Amino acid sequence: MAAHAELEAQIDRWRSYVQRRRAISPADVDELEDHLREQIAERQATGLDDEEAFLVAIKRLGNLDAVSQEFAREHSDRLWKQLVLLPEKTPDDDGSTPAWRELAVVLALAVGAGIAVKVGFLLIENENVFARNLGLLVVPFIAGYFTWKRRLTPRAGAALLIPYGVLAVILNAYPFSVGGSTELLAVLHAPVILWLLAGLAYVGGRWRSHSRRMDFVRFTGEFAIYYTLLALGGAVLIGLTLGAFTLIGTDLEPVLAEWILPFAVPGALVVAAWLVEAKQNVVENIAPVLTRIFTPLTIVMLLALLGVIAAAGGLVDVERELLILMDAILILVLSLLLYSISARDSLARPGFFDALQLVLVIAAIAVDAVMLTAMLTRIAEFGFSPNKIAALGLNLLLLVHLVRAAWLTVGFLRGRRPFGQLENWQTRYLPVYGAWAAVVVVLFPPAFGFI
Repeated sequence: MAAHAELEAQIDRWRSYVQRRRAISPADVDELEDHLREQIAERQATGLDDEEAFLVAIKRLGNLDAVSQEFAREHSDRLWKQLVLLPEKTPDDDGSTPAWRELAVVLALAVGAGIAVKVGFLLIENENVFARNLGLLVVPFIAGYFTWKRRLTPRAGAALLIPYGVLAVILNAYPFSVGGSTELLAVLHAPVILWLLAGLAYVGGRWRSHSRRMDFVRFTGEFAIYYTLLALGGAVLIGLTLGAFTLIGTDLEPVLAEWILPFAVPGALVVAAWLVEAKQNVVENIAPVLTRIFTPLTIVMLLALLGVIAAAGGLVDVERELLILMDAILILVLSLLLYSISARDSLARPGFFDALQLVLVIAAIAVDAVMLTAMLTRIAEFGFSPNKIAALGLNLLLLVHLVRAAWLTVGFLRGRRPFGQLENWQTRYLPVYGAWAAVVVVLFPPAFGFI
């Protein structure tokens, strides 16, 4: 696999460029990539090496699609891109879905998500049971948008329903103790499983493709940005509206609590997913800026945390709330790392920001090591519990992820490894978190007596 890392990096860069073209639908990008890989495999079968096979394949694909010509002009510094410089052709209608129709589908799904949450709230009187089912009520509408957008086959769509149904049965059939630890863990980990299922729909069922997994990583980061912006804008709008109604003597809070928020919060999730799909060019200009701003700030925060822990004295005395908060910070750091990698030009040379990211990863490893020591010390002192084992497992997974990322980053900075290996490590490791979340949801409750 390592021998073809440079080839995969070139294909990923080509794919990233093609999918930014608004005239090319995701399904068309998949088809183009399939054609490219078929051409490469045919050339390799004749004895050509990776670079030569890619040269010939991209030329043949350039004869088929004007996008490759534009790609060649945009990146004329590489020799192979000159091979596809052909006369301009007027692109035909690509048959993509009209914008008004997609907007109608999105709005229908957004309203559907709101209705599902509202009906679920009315039918499920127990708040804990409602919390367990909240993700089950909302995520299918996001996955439904991807299923429609990617034109998933009925067979692929049905395959997604199986784990979803199993998860729904487990969350509702298990006899959780009210307010118990295993119920809380299930509530926290079930969305991870559901989001990965939505990711299967996002990548069109091609989860084995490293480039498609990285697309989903990038989408997740951009989705979080858009949803935050929608939430902030909605909060300002609602605040102004409440203020205006209050001044005229009308109490709008009951309507807000019973109707506006139940529809707006889940509906905005679907709208945010659509915005990321519709505005990819804009977001990709923002992504590198955000990562360069928050990476040094996060490094400072991690170093400050290490100082706070050192000043706290014995590891046993570290408060549980602090450990939980630091877990959340480490997850944020990992998300920033993944988003930074997804936004980076995979063929660019190592630079200062890559070295800065290495510092970020090393600082995160140091924090994680201290946390693991503190957790093991607390377990030795106070014994096992579902929360402690779940936190310990998560931190071990994070440590493995970060250590390997640091090792690959060092190799990349020293010119011994292509950046594609670092990318592929991130995407290969993602299912591990889903597997751990499944263990916590499925096995922890019966193992700990549903307490």
